[in-house]
Amino acid sequence: MTGLTLFEEPLFYILFLFVLCGLTGIFIVFDIFLRWRKMPSHFSGPVVRRPWHHEELPALLVELAVDPVRGLASEEAGRRLRRDGRNELRNIRTVSPLTIFFRQFASLVIWVLIGAVGVSIYLGEKAEGIAIISIVALNAVIGFFQEFRAEKAAASLARLAAPKAKIVRNGRAQVCAAAEIVAGDILLLDAGDLVAADARLLEVSSLRANEVSLTGESQPVDKSIGILPVETPLADRSNMVFLGTSIAGGSARALVTAIGMRTELGLIAQLLETAEKDTTPLQKRLDRITRYLLWVCLGIVALVFLLGLLRSLAPFELFLSAVSLAVAAIPEGLPAVVTVALALGMQRMIRRNALVRRLQSVETLGCAQVICTDKTGTLTVGEMTARRLLAGGRFYEVTGEGYRVEGNFFWGDAQCVPSQDAALYALLYAAAACSDAELVGQGIIGDPTEGALLVAAAKGGIGRADIEASAPRLAALPFDSGRKRMTVVRREGDSAKAFTKGASEVVLARCAYIHDNREFRTLADEDRQAITQAVEEMARDALRVLAVAQRSVIDHGGTADEIERELIFLGLFGLQDPPRAEAKSAVARCRSAGIKPVMITGDHPDTAAAIARELGILGDDGGKLMTGRDLERMADTDFTDMVRDTAVYARVTAEDKLRIVRAWKADNKVVAMTGDGVNDAPALKEAAIGIAMGQTGTEVTKEAADLIIVDDDFSSIVAAVEEGRGIYENIAKTLAYLLAGNSAELMVMLIAALVGWPLPLLPLQLLWINLTTDGLPALALAADPVASDVLKRPPRPPDAELLDEEYVRLTLLAGILTAATSLSAFALEFYLYGEGLEYARDATFTALVIAELLRAFGARSSRKTVFEIGLLSNLWLFLVIILSFSLHLVIHQVPALQALFGTKPLSTDHFAVWMALGCIPLTALEVRKMLLRRRRRFK
Repeated sequence: MTGLTLFEEPLFYILFLFVLCGLTGIFIVFDIFLRWRKMPSHFSGPVVRRPWHHEELPALLVELAVDPVRGLASEEAGRRLRRDGRNELRNIRTVSPLTIFFRQFASLVIWVLIGAVGVSIYLGEKAEGIAIISIVALNAVIGFFQEFRAEKAAASLARLAAPKAKIVRNGRAQVCAAAEIVAGDILLLDAGDLVAADARLLEVSSLRANEVSLTGESQPVDKSIGILPVETPLADRSNMVFLGTSIAGGSARALVTAIGMRTELGLIAQLLETAEKDTTPLQKRLDRITRYLLWVCLGIVALVFLLGLLRSLAPFELFLSAVSLAVAAIPEGLPAVVTVALALGMQRMIRRNALVRRLQSVETLGCAQVICTDKTGTLTVGEMTARRLLAGGRFYEVTGEGYRVEGNFFWGDAQCVPSQDAALYALLYAAAACSDAELVGQGIIGDPTEGALLVAAAKGGIGRADIEASAPRLAALPFDSGRKRMTVVRREGDSAKAFTKGASEVVLARCAYIHDNREFRTLADEDRQAITQAVEEMARDALRVLAVAQRSVIDHGGTADEIERELIFLGLFGLQDPPRAEAKSAVARCRSAGIKPVMITGDHPDTAAAIARELGILGDDGGKLMTGRDLERMADTDFTDMVRDTAVYARVTAEDKLRIVRAWKADNKVVAMTGDGVNDAPALKEAAIGIAMGQTGTEVTKEAADLIIVDDDFSSIVAAVEEGRGIYENIAKTLAYLLAGNSAELMVMLIAALVGWPLPLLPLQLLWINLTTDGLPALALAADPVASDVLKRPPRPPDAELLDEEYVRLTLLAGILTAATSLSAFALEFYLYGEGLEYARDATFTALVIAELLRAFGARSSRKTVFEIGLLSNLWLFLVIILSFSLHLVIHQVPALQALFGTKPLSTDHFAVWMALGCIPLTALEVRKMLLRRRRRFK
């Protein structure tokens, strides 16, 4: 730094003005960039696609120039492959790792710190520069690894495609790479196959497809051929199969109509790539605070510079004063404190079954105003369950969830034992006897509906293995979409008995008798009416109804009409994917927290409405239900007006979900979106926070999400919201603590400049206070426990400031008290006791450190006193304050550190005075809390 004396004095003024103007210019340009980057994007309506499900099959075969029996010729398939490209999903827009890394510097506070590094190194203060650049590097590395994984979602879609497929070419069945399939190919589909492209069905045999990841439909879908109306929703297009879905049962031949990016899955890939992720509320608030601090810093530096000119200060001293003020104004530890606070919150969320993929999402979830949630597996168990039975003219309620065999049967308030109730036992036995599924542990192998029947029978003490041993199977008439029923014939002693289950209207039409809990008797017309009314009542409650019947048979090798006639009606099963036991209370907690829960599902509207009413999502507050077809007919502007009043969406597509999220964003709401299927991924990426299900979620959904719920439970989402709010409060009070310290430092430096005192603190002393004295306790403050009433308050508005009016007043008062204490120490040593400048600076330094460390105890609450909270209730804070105080003593005793920080060995007399002065701010602030509380009590 001695080289600076070789410069002429005017050059210092020019240099300083150049740096000041340059920083101002950079700040203004960066501010404009931040505002431009945060401009809201317009959202569009659903993408128009060709309605393949509405086309005539003969016309399609002619258009695609293919023989449905012989398929395409190899030469023609090769020509189309060259023309249309491979059947693959590609990324529309990729983000390089380098771009992700530089994105970590798109924060104003980071650029301010980088500027401080340059100035520190220029002045020869290398220790300052190294300390600050370490903070910047730490934040960049953490942010890079967090966000690098989030950009891989679209690439994961490609892994859903089938690697191989069976097709017909040149008149022969053959296996080829799925990527080489072209429009016009004939697919051959069997149970267990992954569908390699979107295709129109030509022939089906009991075909059922699992489309939950694409449409949200929780049960396998029966497929058929024939033309469907043009407005048929995606989930109801029974004459189509789609890329990325699988075949649950049966077989089919299908005509490929779309490949690669032109498929429904390809459309989702496009939506996923075009979805935009806004900056989080915390980032926006920190940017606003940083802009404010920088303007204040520039203003004060300019003021000090002008005062120095008027007082004819030496150029180097003037420049040093300005740099000292800049260091004092900027909380260098803030980025590290926020990062560590979020990371600590992340660890707490993991213990509550929420895995965070983006650090900033920890706080964002805490200010969520709307949670858009999938139904199947999140609000519900995700497993079909028998909830209500009709047997012997009685309704029975069944307890228990999913495929767990624990549960009981109730007739009214009375618990029933099936072995003592003939009609109930007969119904359960027949249902288990007419089944191909198997119970394995807590799961099933086979059809989910049959699994639900087996679980109900197991609750009644009836096991399929016992049935197989005592009544071996003789024959079976399988279920298909035309018959809508299934029959199994079993040997019972010297005779045989047929057990039938299926659609209620189909089975009932073939019944001639009924089991009325006492005997078998003729099925009368009034019995049929009563059964039909029961079916309608169960259907109104969104229960899937199956009827069960039986009869004795002589010839088990007879036709279906011979076996399935004059059946004995045994009863009805009402099946449903039931709400989770804890979901209703979780929804209620959401409402008490001011958060609007919105159900979005691909299921039938009646099913969605019934579950929503049971959980309290759709209730007396006037919430509406809307279908995907309703959304298609609605313009974006009209939908934005209606989105606030809609609580349930049914039969929606991936585009619909994206529109819903964008409509809420257009209404300036912080939206959390949950999902598990591929069709949820674009909306998850667009939402302020995307939440994927850990157990049922696809890899695509998890890659697009910010948060993964490990147990797929909605109540875990609410717990994560609670943690998020607690983290926000901790960040707010930590920021208030840091800014109060920086305010005190600014006031000390500014007042000293105004009254013409020497510099009370050196730049390195200020940096030590910001990083060690303030920074370490701030980290411990961020680990404070979450307040018990945090979910009883409304969410924060997105544009609310991080520090409210109360925090601002408290920050200023704490800064004034600490500054007064520090300046008093300087005045006592320098002017009253006549000690030297170095000793006076040490007094100021130590008094300020003591005041800041003690004030950390009181910063934990703006209302409760230190003794009410307890000194040891945050053990980390207690230990950190002891550590920080010990480090401060060390730099007074080690000669090398004394020279670096400008300190002297501590004397007992002087230290006692500095300690007494350092206690004043905490004492005054604690007395203020008690006075304010007393005043509120008497109001």
